[in-house]
Parts: sequence; structure tokens; C-alpha cells
Amino acid sequence: MNAIGIVAKRGQPLAVQVAQTLSDWLQDRQQTVIVEAALAGEIRGVASVAREILPQKVDLIVVLGGDGSILSVARLLQEREVPILGVNLGGLGFLTATTVDELFSFMEAILRGKMVVDRRMMLAVRWFRKQHIQAERLALNDAVINKGVLARMIDLRTLVDDQELCVYKADGLIVTTPTGSTAYSLSAGGPIVHPAVEVLVLSPICPHTLTNRPIVLPDTAVVTVAVETPGEDVVLTIDGQEAFPLLPGDKVEIRKAPVRAPLVQSPQRSYFDVLRSKLRWGER
Repeated sequence: MNAIGIVAKRGQPLAVQVAQTLSDWLQDRQQTVIVEAALAGEIRGVASVAREILPQKVDLIVVLGGDGSILSVARLLQEREVPILGVNLGGLGFLTATTVDELFSFMEAILRGKMVVDRRMMLAVRWFRKQHIQAERLALNDAVINKGVLARMIDLRTLVDDQELCVYKADGLIVTTPTGSTAYSLSAGGPIVHPAVEVLVLSPICPHTLTNRPIVLPDTAVVTVAVETPGEDVVLTIDGQEAFPLLPGDKVEIRKAPVRAPLVQSPQRSYFDVLRSKLRWGER
């Protein structure tokens, strides 16, 4: 590897501490280390760049934090699909591959060329207002269109490949990847989808019509959602981290992205091991 990048969860002292230890450890092994600019004043003896361009400068990104930190880094990937190694510092950690206790033995294996990477499907999301693109984003987990503060249903006219599916009268709609199927969509009654099965899942949130159930679509599908409810506070949220206020008539187009998120996996733990552990399956 030519360079290894480090990203740490902001406001997490343990993350900064581990980042310094990891940086020293890597440099002792003649590895070039580049940290995100937010760590520039806290990590000694390394170069730093803006987080937005870090994927262009390194061959592996180590993310010290949790799933939210990994999601934020994955959305920065463009033409360079740089592997992302998530290190869990506490919390649920569905996307993380290792813990702090296992990190250095894990890194030893990676430096020896033993790295297992799972290239996860992402979403390309575009928000239109009067035929003009207002924003374009990638999403590793999901794109959610839901109501704001007021406790009223919203109307979301939904098309699949320009064919009308229905008008969802609900609190909102979740469009998720297989990776995101264990996130918000699961809470809304959506199915768990193995990451190797590349599909889009539509999960309505508290639909008025109880027969509006989650639906699984092929990865070639293009989903278009139009906001039809006037005078309501409606928001588009990307991976639960970026939010955009929508107006009546606005449209959101969601499709499979051309880029994938390469997540480093533990060779000792399968996807089903993660499900059993994180969802506590089999416990009494």
C-alpha cells in the first residue's frame, strides 16, 4: 500500500487516542499515513487533507467510530473505490469489521496482503425542483422521505421505471439498499436482505393502507417519488445524516449507483454471525 488514511469520530477522545497509536504503529512499519484535516492538530507527525479528498490520496481508509462514521466516508467515494475498514468503538456496529482490541492483529494481516473486501451496492439520489437538480448524493444505507414536525400523513406518488406504483399515504417512505435493510427499514417492517443480493427495497412508514407492504425491486429499477401534499413539512434524508427540505411538486429519483462501497470484512465472522450477534437471535 502507498498510503493509509485515518478518520476518527469527532468528539470521541478514544478515537483520537487510537488514531495516534495506529499512526505510530503504521509508521514504524514504513507505511505512509494521512489523516483527515479535523485530526491535523491532534495526531503528530503525519500529513493531513480534507476528508472530502482523502479517498483520492490513500489505498485504505481506517474509520475509528461506528456505522455513522462509515456511512459518512462511503458517501465520499467516487471513481476510486477505496476499501474502508471500520473499527467499532462501541455501539451497534453492523458495518464495522473489528474492535480496538483486535485492530493491530487485523492490520498485520492486511499488510501481509490478507484483506477480504465486500463491495456493497449504493444508491444514487437526485432531488429535482421544477426539472432542475437541487442536489445529488450517494447513500450506502437509505434515502428517506418523511414528514417533519407535524403529525399528519403525506402523499408520495411513487413510480418505478416511469410506471406508477401507487400514492403512499403514510408518514414517509424508505428506499434502502441491502446494507441498509438492517437499519431504519427493519424498524418499519422491511425484510433483511443479504448484501450479495443487489436489490432496492421500498418500505412505507406507518402507511394508512395496511396492505401497503414493503416491496423488493430489481437493482435496475429507477424509483421516482413526487411530493403531492401541500403545506406540509417534508424532508429528504440521506443515510440519516444529510437532510433536504422538500416542497410540493419536488421529485426524488433513486437508482443503483455506479460506484460501490468496498467494506473490509473479518475473515473470522460471517454475515450471519453479525446478524446473530447484533440482533441477539437465539437469546432468551
